[in-house]
Amino acid sequence: MQAGDWDARYAERQQWSGEPNPLVASLVGDLPPGDAVDLAAGEGRHALWLARLGWRTTAVDFSATGLARGRAQPDAGRVTWVTADVTGWSAPPDSLDLVLVAYLHLPDPAMTDVLRRAVDWLRPGGRLLLLGHDVDNLAHGVGGPQDPAILHSPHRLAPVAGLLDVDRLETVPRGTPAGTALDTLLWGRRPA
Repeated sequence: MQAGDWDARYAERQQWSGEPNPLVASLVGDLPPGDAVDLAAGEGRHALWLARLGWRTTAVDFSATGLARGRAQPDAGRVTWVTADVTGWSAPPDSLDLVLVAYLHLPDPAMTDVLRRAVDWLRPGGRLLLLGHDVDNLAHGVGGPQDPAILHSPHRLAPVAGLLDVDRLETVPRGTPAGTALDTLLWGRRPA
């Protein structure tokens, strides 16, 4: 989807609950706050949650409408909101403690390029968390994009995982009202 498509979708109604994804919350919730970026932040649910935990957070998305919804939320002043395409946006090298990439789906080589750059933005010991729809969701799960070229898998993420000390690289189930969805999780840290 293009920025205009997402703007139209966000203009219809709030798309997400406003609460963080439970897996994101379980992995990040106990980390000491630092500097974070939420790539493809949408309405900013994760960026706002991180800011409430004390993180200095930047939310980046190409949907001005989605970010406007985030800016209208309580605690929005704690987040730096950036309207930009994540394929062209960049943070300084070695400047972040956390890069969160939740449900960003791009074809390669664009997706791999974004993630390689994200690893460069991390300080030594900084964390990368990617969570997104898994390609196996097409046959064995529900929801999400139906284009296998933009879906994740542990195999597809292996080149980026090779740049990290990986804690988890796997397909994980996620309960939804329509049934079980399958997501890919990459959780790792930049080597010191």
